[in-house]
This record gives sequence, structure tokens and C-alpha cells, in this order.
Amino acid sequence: MALSISQLAKEHQQFIFTKLKEAEQHLHPSSTEDEELVRRAVFSVRNKSVAFERFNPTTSTLYAVVQDVRPASLEIDFARETLTCSCPQTNWCRHKLGTLLALYQYLDSVQNWSGAWRAQKSVQLKTLADERSPESWQRMADEVMKRLLPPGRVLEGYGLSAIRTDALERLRRHMPFEREWQPLYKLFMELTILNTIWRHLNETAGHSLDTPYMKYFIEQCIHGIEDTFSEFNARSRLFATDPFYDALQQIVRSLLVERQGLFANRLQIYMLLWAVLFYEKPRREQELAAILALEDENADVSFHAIKLMFYVLLQKENLLIESITNSSVENMYDLFELATFAKRAGESSSLTTILRAMLPLLGPFLQEVVPVTQRAQYVRNLQMLYEEIVLNEDEEASLYSAFGMYGLQPFSFFLIKKERYEEWAALHQVNLSSLSYLEMCGLKDVIKEAPNTVLPLYHVYAMAEVEQKSRMNYKQAVRIWKSMRNAAKRAGKTSYFETYMQAIRGEFKRLRALQEEIEKGNLV
Repeated sequence: MALSISQLAKEHQQFIFTKLKEAEQHLHPSSTEDEELVRRAVFSVRNKSVAFERFNPTTSTLYAVVQDVRPASLEIDFARETLTCSCPQTNWCRHKLGTLLALYQYLDSVQNWSGAWRAQKSVQLKTLADERSPESWQRMADEVMKRLLPPGRVLEGYGLSAIRTDALERLRRHMPFEREWQPLYKLFMELTILNTIWRHLNETAGHSLDTPYMKYFIEQCIHGIEDTFSEFNARSRLFATDPFYDALQQIVRSLLVERQGLFANRLQIYMLLWAVLFYEKPRREQELAAILALEDENADVSFHAIKLMFYVLLQKENLLIESITNSSVENMYDLFELATFAKRAGESSSLTTILRAMLPLLGPFLQEVVPVTQRAQYVRNLQMLYEEIVLNEDEEASLYSAFGMYGLQPFSFFLIKKERYEEWAALHQVNLSSLSYLEMCGLKDVIKEAPNTVLPLYHVYAMAEVEQKSRMNYKQAVRIWKSMRNAAKRAGKTSYFETYMQAIRGEFKRLRALQEEIEKGNLV
């Protein structure tokens, strides 16, 4: 039966139109590379380089070959709505687009399609990149984003990260060659893309920001920003970069006060930049004045949290103390973020003030407010914060008491640091875990300094194994007794251990398997 491409194209015109729409969104007419790709795809149609070989009606698959420098084989699966090419290029290639256009010519004019696509070009991205100004960089980002995010487009949650990645890849093709400019360019584009996507979500009906997809997208952006920070050259800047830092200040302020939803995440990004990037005192004072001028304009913004941040940065200790003195458990999340910010910004005095204010509220906060699944992580983060300041013994006791069972490991190291080894052993007798966890809590350090204190602890763990009454547990008990023997030897209590083992054998003389394992272990 003769293969009628015209008939196939008419039967599957919806697939062809949909795929071409995807290509239009993916390929940017202002990009030199994309413009060349479209030109060569159109040329392949005009030159009759696309040959349709056969059609499998059972699977609804059309097979084609594009004659190129190296011939490319293509498969169009109309049932699954997929288009694959044998060339190594990912996403859209000239072979895929040429094959689609070869089908499209039976439905409409290829020349009209390519003309309409090129008509969307306003200016070459390369031309904008050569100008090197905040305005040209902003126009570059706008050129790319208006193609990926046309007005009114409703985004599926899983598409957020894909759009960010696609935009960054396109814009990085035009990144400056000078190494000192590259981190600034990456950060500018990362923040601009985030701000543009967030604005689109706020302005388009049908979007909910409080979703796992959105939170994952924000985490990706934060990781991208943090990675870029590691490339900045300490505090050495070119004079020519000053306008770009001013533009970054405007972008991140816009994200904080003009966008809607997930304020805590917006504040986190805002704090991140002000802790690391903007360190000049006049700039900080200027920003605080600008923020205060907007205080009554956006109910979605917690201006109190922002003012606390600038009290830390500007070292306004009196205002900071006055603002957090009467804090309640409900304010602890904000105080935790503020303490993390103070640590990142290197403001040790403010960090001490904040952490001391948090100390009386830690117990209720961890036990009543923080979800159970997050308590261990919060305890670890709080422990790292409190390690940055000096506490007296009463304050340290209060801290570890607030941690409860989740603070067993940090409290263990606190007791070791204070050389309170007997209390360390008693703590782990009350809170039985495993030998591997004991080692994570400093068991080797205790054996080295006070081996006699761990002997009762080894006994408790060995008895717990014996009570299980299985040979596997008896073998584990023997391993524990061997460790106990080494500790007794280090403590100079070898005779005590020998008497202890004789007593064990006498007490459990009816457990033949245990007796055999003890003999195999040469414990007597």
C-alpha cells in the first residue's frame, strides 16, 4: 500500500501543531544558535532532505530519514505522542524540527511559520550581552522569559524547575568571558529568573504557591545562589560592578516586598544576600530606610522581622534587645532564622543576644511547636548555633534539658568536655541505645580517660543481649564482654573482670549455648 504522507499529516494535525508549539516555546529567535537551527530545518524541507520511509499502522509509528552530513533516523510515535532522533543532540534538533515541518507543509505554509517565528525577535541576545549594563542584562532575561512564560500561561508544578534550568542554560551562553564578571552574571540571572517566575505565578489565576513543587523549586534557587557566592572574590570588587550590585539590591527587594505568598522563603533569600553580598554600612542604612518607607503598603510582609535583621547588620544592640526581650514561643521560628542570619553575617555579639533570649523558650518550642519529624534536625541546628557562643554551666544545663531525648548526643559531648564521665555513663544506662550509637556519643573518649566508668554500662548492654536467649544474642554479648575486658585492663581491673565472668557463668550455668560461646571467646 502506498504511503500517503498528506493523509497522515491531516489525520494527526493536532500532534503536529502541538509539537511545533513546543518548538516555538523552546527555540528563541533572539538566540543565534536557535535561529541557525530553524534556518537549517527549513532548508532541509525545501531541499527535500526529509524522506518518509514507512508507516506501521499497528503501532502508529512513522519512520523517516533526514539526509545531513550524517544521516539521522527519526521515529514519530503518534499513539504515544513522541518524536525521537538518532543524533546525539538533546531536546530540539534540526532533524526533529525539519521532519515536523515536512509534515506541516501539507497543512500550511512553512515559509509563513518561519516568518512568524522570526518576527518575534526584538534584539539579538548577543548584542545585549556586548553592552554589559544592568539594563541590558535585564532585557536579556526578559527576552528569554517572555518566550518561556507568555502571559496567562498556567504552569504545572513540575514545570517550574524545568523553566528555570532552560532559561539559565540559554542565558549562560552569553556569560562574560572575564572570570571576575561571571559570578555576578550568574547571580543576576538566578535572581531575575526567580523574581520573574514568582511574579508570573502571582499574576496568573490558577496557581497555588504552597506546594511541594514550589518549595523544591525555591530550594534549587537557594542552592544555586549559595554556589555562586563561593565564586565571589572575598570583598574585592571592580568599580564597574557597582551599578550591578545596585540592580541586585532592587531585584531582591522586589522579590521580598512586591511578591505574594511564602513570605518566610522570600525573607530567607533576602537575608542570604544581605548576610553575604551587601556589607557596606551606607548601603544597609539606605535599604532600611527604603524598607521602612514601604511598611504600610504590603500586609503580606513582616516588616518587624526585616527590621530585626537590619538591627543585627547595623549593630543596633539596644533596639535588638528591646525588640526580642518579650518574645513568645510563637516568635521562635523567626528568632531561629535571625540567629542563623547573624551567624552567617559574622555578627557574634548579636548572635549571643538572640540565643540567650531564645534559651528560656527552647523547651516549649521543641516539645510543643516543632513537628516530631523535624525535632532532631532542629536540635542539630540549634546545637551548632549555641556552639558559637559561651554559656555558663547553668545555661548549658538548661540548653540540654530543653533538647530532651533529641539532645542525647550533644549532651554526651558536653559531659565529656566537662570531664563528668560517671554522669555520661549514667545517662546512657538510663537511655539505652546501641554500641554503635555509644561510639557516636564519645565512648572511645570516655574509655581513654575513665575506663572504669564504662564497666557497669557494658554489663547492662551484655545482660540485655543475654535476656533475648538466642545464640546470635549470646555471640553479641560475648563481643560486649570482650570490649569490657579491654576497658577493665586499661583501668587496671583485670582481676575484677575475671571474678565478674566467673559470677556470670555461675548465674547462667543452665544456658549451655551461652556457656559454649563464652568458652569460644576465651573469656575465662
